[in-house]
Amino acid sequence: MLKHLKIAAKMALATLVLTGVVYPFAITGIAQAAFSRQANGSLVRDEAGEVVGSSLIAQKFEGPGYFHPRPSAVGYDASNSGGSNLGPTNRALKARVTAEVEKLTRDEELAKGDIPIDRLTTSASGLDPDITPANAESQVHRVAKARSMSVDIVRNLVATHTTPRQFGFLGEPRVNVLELNMALDDLGKREKRS
Repeated sequence: MLKHLKIAAKMALATLVLTGVVYPFAITGIAQAAFSRQANGSLVRDEAGEVVGSSLIAQKFEGPGYFHPRPSAVGYDASNSGGSNLGPTNRALKARVTAEVEKLTRDEELAKGDIPIDRLTTSASGLDPDITPANAESQVHRVAKARSMSVDIVRNLVATHTTPRQFGFLGEPRVNVLELNMALDDLGKREKRS
């Protein structure tokens, strides 16, 4: 019996070493070699090389001169990912969405039927870094006006930052808000230098 316990203990230790040490190190090594950028958080840097965010995590952008991400149930706090878990019949959700619709129709002069759903609802994680092309289009006029830019220039910038479906059929077209806003800032800096 003692012999069987010793064998079982050795097997348990070997399994622990294999799954707790060897496997994680092997996967980390493969990820670092094959997908270094993604394995290190898909960090986005400015022209000075400073980290300004991650292309995988939404950041809050305010002000009329920036494209805004989806609303966040967690206040864009990456350490607190999660949705609101409010259902379509929830009064708090209805009140929040109604207030946002009124604000957008008043401040941005959007028709109620022209407001994309992802401008009103949070994602499951509360940290979705992307918006739909329709969401970006609904913000083009506000951003162009605030930056004294042509609507066509801003619209073209959105088009160049729209990622199509992966392999032509997976997912939906999307626009990364951080990368689009950085491109807007870069364009503004270039125009000032000209």
